[in-house]
Amino acid sequence: MNSVFQYPSDLTLTSIGSKEKPFYSFVKRAFDIIVSLVALIILFIPFLIIALIIFIDDPKGSPFYVSERVGKRGKTFKMYKFRSMVIGAEDMLDSLMKDNDKDGPAFKMHDDPRVTKIGHFLRETSIDELPQLLNVFLGSMSLVGPRPPIMKEVVQYSREDLKRLLVKPGLTCIWQTRKKRDDVPFKEWVTMDVEYIQKRSVLMDLKLIFKTFSVMLTKQGT
Repeated sequence: MNSVFQYPSDLTLTSIGSKEKPFYSFVKRAFDIIVSLVALIILFIPFLIIALIIFIDDPKGSPFYVSERVGKRGKTFKMYKFRSMVIGAEDMLDSLMKDNDKDGPAFKMHDDPRVTKIGHFLRETSIDELPQLLNVFLGSMSLVGPRPPIMKEVVQYSREDLKRLLVKPGLTCIWQTRKKRDDVPFKEWVTMDVEYIQKRSVLMDLKLIFKTFSVMLTKQGT
């Protein structure tokens, strides 16, 4: 896919004190394929049950939500989630911006009126993110990496913010494992993503994956 905007050509891994890691990248991709495939097979029936519950709770639309996101070096892709909001939620965003609890370009709102009844539970447990395992299997995402933003946010990014797009986005990251993560300032979020990019390794990825399970079990996903 082509870049949707001109990503700075001089903004590279080297420019942030990192480098390409061919062996790590190979192991990471192999791990992504194996884990995501096994997870998708195991979770097939639970996915169907969750989809049915979402449909019963709000039968006005699909149980799944497809969102265009920005990935590595500005390339866009379709990201999959369980739908946790009412139909037409994106059209309501502009009217809610005044109530944004997040600083910077990202939008987060406590008690977001667009979230459905079952949607609150799905978000608390991060279950709504599980369909992204398909993105991981297809290669547009990894199990671990900076969370993929929407284009409306990216066009507001500073040069510093764009550093978080230097690697493939992930299902989980340092920010995703923090308690009360939605209270983390955007600049700190970017700092955590850049830290991950600089220090990324197989061991670090495994630690973040295990921490993510803890977050899901304790319902800290809000």
